[in-house]
Amino acid sequence: MAARASSVGSTCSPLRRKKVIWRLPEDPAHSKEGFRCCQTRIVVHRRTNRTPLHTMATRSTAEDKLTSVSDGGLPRSAVVGVLGGGQLGRMLATAAMPLGVKVKVLDPSDPAPASAAAEQEVGSFRDPQAIKRFAQGCDILTVEIEHVDTNALEEVQRETGVDIEPTPQTISIIQDKLVQKQHFAQAGVPVADFREVTEDTVASIQEEFGFPLMLKSRRLAYDGRGNAVAKDASEVETALESLGGISNGLYAEKWAPFTNELAVMVARSRDGQIVSFPVTETTHQDNICHTTETPAQVPPRAKSAALAVAERAISSLDGAGIFGVELFLMEDGTVLLNEVAPRPHNSGHYTIEACATSQYAQHLRAILGWPLGDASLLCGAAGMLNILGEADGNEGMETCHKLIGRALVTPGCSPHWYGKADVKKQRKVGHITVTGPDMATVRQRIGALQAEASNTESSSSERIAQVGIIMGSDSDLFVMGAAAEVLEEFGVPFEVTVVSAHRTPERMVEYARSAHKRGLKAIIAGAGGAAHLPGMTASMTPLPVIGVPVIPRGAPLDGMDALMSIVQMPRGVPVATVSIGNATNAALLALRILSAGDPVLLDKMLLYQDKMTESVMSKASRLEAEGWRGYEYKG
Repeated sequence: MAARASSVGSTCSPLRRKKVIWRLPEDPAHSKEGFRCCQTRIVVHRRTNRTPLHTMATRSTAEDKLTSVSDGGLPRSAVVGVLGGGQLGRMLATAAMPLGVKVKVLDPSDPAPASAAAEQEVGSFRDPQAIKRFAQGCDILTVEIEHVDTNALEEVQRETGVDIEPTPQTISIIQDKLVQKQHFAQAGVPVADFREVTEDTVASIQEEFGFPLMLKSRRLAYDGRGNAVAKDASEVETALESLGGISNGLYAEKWAPFTNELAVMVARSRDGQIVSFPVTETTHQDNICHTTETPAQVPPRAKSAALAVAERAISSLDGAGIFGVELFLMEDGTVLLNEVAPRPHNSGHYTIEACATSQYAQHLRAILGWPLGDASLLCGAAGMLNILGEADGNEGMETCHKLIGRALVTPGCSPHWYGKADVKKQRKVGHITVTGPDMATVRQRIGALQAEASNTESSSSERIAQVGIIMGSDSDLFVMGAAAEVLEEFGVPFEVTVVSAHRTPERMVEYARSAHKRGLKAIIAGAGGAAHLPGMTASMTPLPVIGVPVIPRGAPLDGMDALMSIVQMPRGVPVATVSIGNATNAALLALRILSAGDPVLLDKMLLYQDKMTESVMSKASRLEAEGWRGYEYKG
């Protein structure tokens, strides 16, 4: 899909500071700034004060030339060192294999999950000496966890010239969540009100922010750990103690009454180009990410605002790589930044199967100085279900593998096992990517995964309707039934119901507005007389609507009234209209619309047309052979 480009500034260095004016489009559908939710979004910001990459690589000049894949980028033979060898490092190393890039990881676990796909050096990514030793065998360092020793990284960069992406300065900003908030607030990124918690401020914060009150640890917080909520003043002391006390380094956030939790994976290249993946919606259980849905099922303006906030945040940082940006969609439609991770992120796992370039491949491209890839979706929708330990040890292991077993028999599901040594309750041990033509299908498949094994067959085999057949009265079924017969012949799931524009207007509104969310791709609406149903439905749905003029039983007119009513729609509200009573053609038109994105259905339509040709040729041959007097018409 076509990429979208604009120019933004950065606040990360006085050498590159530019005046930036941020405007959100009033209506993405009618603005030059509008975009489709699954497009690759590109923002260009050129950086001129970075050391040329060819001077950073420790490889020989001859080998560099032989394995160069991009002007100014590191050669393919460069060794990528990753601080951390967990599941993110594992998937990063796996993404490096098709590119022929060697990945090494530094992790204290022996073996670490990433060791299945990368060379591992056993050691702590918080140990300065271990980091320095590890860097000696690498051309570039990156992280799969932000809780590293940034002072050691700065020393490595100064003493060895090994490049580090994102920069130690950026990692340092992000790993202290209070400093992170301060940085983004100063950069003009919208965040919830916050204050540092000290003995002197703890009382005034309660008075200023009110309750509920969110308290957070500044460092080493993840998967909901490091957060505590005080519902009233009586719970503040307990909440503070649960976080290790004020001396442990805490801050408070004013409660943000969000309606949706969103996330955007944003890639930043070495020269400042930014490519954003589609906006994702996340759901959490016990403060741990449970599922994701992409594209997020929120209004277009909300997606536009989410992308603008995410891109502004990453544009204010220095360094290349992929960044996970967590956001809150508020009740009034505004978007607030929650926090940023300087690495691949749980909310971006879906990209492995669902996008043209995964977040892991994109991270490698970014840090190596290679062109960033297409981040658009390859399918209609995608979801992700985290595999969490429901219990410790063997019991938890067995439950997790039952879930994987259900994934193997559910269409569109791709399980990923992280290779951890054991299973612990509420810890991530894998995930399942779920793809489908639409979000309704993805949700149905996730539901099948979560169902008990005995219910899997019924929940996963039920097909979601793709075409809706509606009529103003059940008396119209004698006409509209022909559409159902055609759809049945083609094996396309459909639904049939009565929706009256005049007698049940609220039902019509709800049906039209929810149709695309339920997985429908086209609507066939039959109506007689005033025949308002097709047009009113078309005015409230983004789906194609096909109108069928019907002659109501006992009506004094011949259907021309209905035909003229349906075809005379105002500009901007199209309704495809077939001849009076021709529900068969309405169904065939709906099938042709669907077949444009469905090769299997397209083949069925071609076969249907071939059969029509064969039927006509057979009749012609019989007529020619029997003569016009002897020929008997059989329909």
